Amino acid sequence: MIKKMVFVLLISSLSLIQAQQKTITGIVSDESGPLPGVQVLVKGTTNGAETDFDGKYVIKASNTDILVFFFVGMKTEERKVGSKKTIDVLLKPDDNVLDEVVVTAYGSTKKSAYTTSSSFVSRPRKVNKLHQKIASQLQSVKGVGTGKPNTKVNMYNAKDPLYIVDGKPVNPQYNFVVKDLDKKEIESVNVYKPYKAKQLFGKSAKNGCIVITTKRGSYQVENQDAYAAIQENQFEHVSASPLSTFSIDVDKASYSNIRRMINNGQEIAADAVKIEEMINYFDYDYPQPQGKDPFSINTEVVKTPWNSDTKLVKIGLQGKTYENEDLPPSNLTFLIDVSGSMSSSNKLPLLKKAFKLLVNQLRQEDRVSIVVYAGAAGVVLKPTSGSNKEKILAALDNLEAGGSTAGGEGIELAYKLAQKNFRKRGNNRVILATDGDFNVGRTSNKAMEELIEEKRKSGVFLSVLGFGYGNYKDDKLEILADKGNGNHAYIDTMQEAQKVFVKEFGGTLHTIAKDVKIQVEFNPEKVQAYRLIGYENRMLNAEDFIDDTKDAGELGSGHTVTALYEVIPVGVKSEFLSEVYDLKYTKKTKSSYDDELLTVKFRYKKPDGKKSIEMVSVVKDQITIPSTDMNFASSVALFGMQLRNSKFKNTGTLEDVVELALKGKGIDKDGYRSEFVRLVRAYNDVN
Repeated sequence: MIKKMVFVLLISSLSLIQAQQKTITGIVSDESGPLPGVQVLVKGTTNGAETDFDGKYVIKASNTDILVFFFVGMKTEERKVGSKKTIDVLLKPDDNVLDEVVVTAYGSTKKSAYTTSSSFVSRPRKVNKLHQKIASQLQSVKGVGTGKPNTKVNMYNAKDPLYIVDGKPVNPQYNFVVKDLDKKEIESVNVYKPYKAKQLFGKSAKNGCIVITTKRGSYQVENQDAYAAIQENQFEHVSASPLSTFSIDVDKASYSNIRRMINNGQEIAADAVKIEEMINYFDYDYPQPQGKDPFSINTEVVKTPWNSDTKLVKIGLQGKTYENEDLPPSNLTFLIDVSGSMSSSNKLPLLKKAFKLLVNQLRQEDRVSIVVYAGAAGVVLKPTSGSNKEKILAALDNLEAGGSTAGGEGIELAYKLAQKNFRKRGNNRVILATDGDFNVGRTSNKAMEELIEEKRKSGVFLSVLGFGYGNYKDDKLEILADKGNGNHAYIDTMQEAQKVFVKEFGGTLHTIAKDVKIQVEFNPEKVQAYRLIGYENRMLNAEDFIDDTKDAGELGSGHTVTALYEVIPVGVKSEFLSEVYDLKYTKKTKSSYDDELLTVKFRYKKPDGKKSIEMVSVVKDQITIPSTDMNFASSVALFGMQLRNSKFKNTGTLEDVVELALKGKGIDKDGYRSEFVRLVRAYNDVN
């Protein structure tokens, strides 16, 4: 009897094991490559999925299940699951192969609940006026129509089909945007086989064509990223403007965003190039502060590498570095955008992985809350100790994207939660992660600026992390970080997440000085004119320097800040300077400062302070041999000017950028400078 019971239990256990579901992934292709829109079903059920634009699918099934692969015009295939977790399938044409397949939208059908009923409809068409219109458009699209890639941008997959979205052919450099389209945006997809596609659309469709119709009917694939306009700083006459005043900037988003664009083969918008953020992406070998002030001051004067008639002045700050265990306890509120625009793999999925790196750095005394927003905002995790990492990670894992974007409501709720759990002498911070595409409630840049200026009075700091591309709103995120006493980074890869959340953990989360301003006074006996390189969106009026109500930038633990001035010495003629009349009331007398080039002043407040502290440093008029750091900072500045096609780059070339960078490579233990050299060379190869 006992043996019989054991046998029954054994059989039951085996049945349960067989019935347990697991995740099956794979790629469905035909002889031409991956197939989008293939329906994958668990036989005899309504459990299903469909392949994406790369032919990939994900479905839950058990060992005893059979998967059915269905695509109009192709023979249906079946595969037993068994012990496999990856099942790739090659579909073959049936006897009545069709040249076009139309995939209609699923409406509100839930994920993993697709059925075979009328999901696909075949409608072979003849060449019509729409096709003729598209074919004519192809001739005017850069890199499309000739079968040759854009000479400036040729890093896309040469085997990609031609994409047409809402009647407009897509420049191949933006194929990655189309592939990341949210399926909920799509009304229908027409898939043309290569032979038919070439007949209809010419050589550009030799690999096939995918015609997508969206629900809005006017989807803009290209140029939806938004950047604040930059008017490049010009040379200023010292006789008219002896003072140059600006806020520091520790944001680094511009460099990683440009890196992403170069790696994707995209053209780079001039306003995406913020030279100060490119320079400040890198660490420099400045000494730690020795006195009571939280940062050290470092200056250097050399001959300008790209203009032998001018001098280049470097002003560098080094923030005091605190080890993680020495940081005050943190009250962190993760504010995460889970709207439909965040569904792409480089947005919410990457975001969740990145935040896990941060969670793993937390201590028992740290607290984390999570607020999410889409069409509305809500709390998904109440304050939780950093020692309870499993609970925090589980909350992150459960996040899914969908709906509109009520960013203003999310900010309101996150700050409310942060203030409720405020820790005196602690690090109170909201960490916003989004693509910035707010479309519900307060959405304008002005409205967001007013909102965040009000919220910063609470004493809660803000870090802003940008994700994704295609609709990345850099201008809005820059405002939020700037006005929220915080910093702005752009996460394009897990390597960048590692840099922001692990290597620079203290600087990202712990502010050591706020409202840091710099004012430079140039000696008119030595300097005829000057130009601050970058910082265009950080310029202040001269009187703002001593006005403690004026907001400025924050400096984090271990952060470095570097600014470069190009100066034209007295007596040098320059094509960049127009003549000005001598001022009647300006007295030119011999001063006792004839060995000084400039004086630089700094003002800052303690993180919880309201009154500024001032520091002063005098820079002598002495040209030195460029240091390793000076060579590298000069290289990055020159590359930024090349990307902006600045007139001030003078005779500088991309080859000069590489040469300077190699001189300034130094030890480079993390490899960031070597990556910069590779990036410049890659950009040079396609330009």
